[in-house]
Amino acid sequence: MDQETRTQGAQTKVEITQVAHRLFLEQGYHGTSMRQIAQKTGIALGGIYNHFDSKDQIFSEVILTHHPYYEVVPALQAAQGETVEEFVRDAAERLVSNLGARMDFLKLMFIELVEFNGEHIPQIFKAVYPDIMDFARRFSANHSELRDIPAPVLVRAFIGLFFSYLLTEITIGQFLPTEQPDKSLDYFIDIYLYGVMVDSSI
Repeated sequence: MDQETRTQGAQTKVEITQVAHRLFLEQGYHGTSMRQIAQKTGIALGGIYNHFDSKDQIFSEVILTHHPYYEVVPALQAAQGETVEEFVRDAAERLVSNLGARMDFLKLMFIELVEFNGEHIPQIFKAVYPDIMDFARRFSANHSELRDIPAPVLVRAFIGLFFSYLLTEITIGQFLPTEQPDKSLDYFIDIYLYGVMVDSSI
């Protein structure tokens, strides 16, 4: 196979993935057929199978290709702060900003959880984990203020809390009382750093 043929094949695969991504978001996984993907891509149905063995394989490619960690991880790695609090605030704002701009991924994850029972998550985790652990090591390094909590747990709690902030902001944020609405992320950051209990020792 010559270089031009390989390049054309790679481009076709990208086009199939882009079309499938749009259809999955509009119709869900089970509501989208291989025939529809082929029609929207403008190639014969058999041409799809030259690049993907199944619709499931296309979904795997879609969810990996469109995973926001390509934007989120560099954003987290760029987080700055001389103290733990400064670092966490900067990292949290970067995480929420990047995930908030990727509503498509949130929809894909709902499809993954509801229609696939999370079966692609190990594949995603394998791709994401090394970069996340680099962030975890940076998070925990040289910060004597931190409790003795394993770095993976610190980062898991960090991602979980601010992912839940974004989800609740999208789903119920507009219905909550409007006192200091712009401060809600700050409160989540405070909860992550200090918990919800008053320090009785003060």
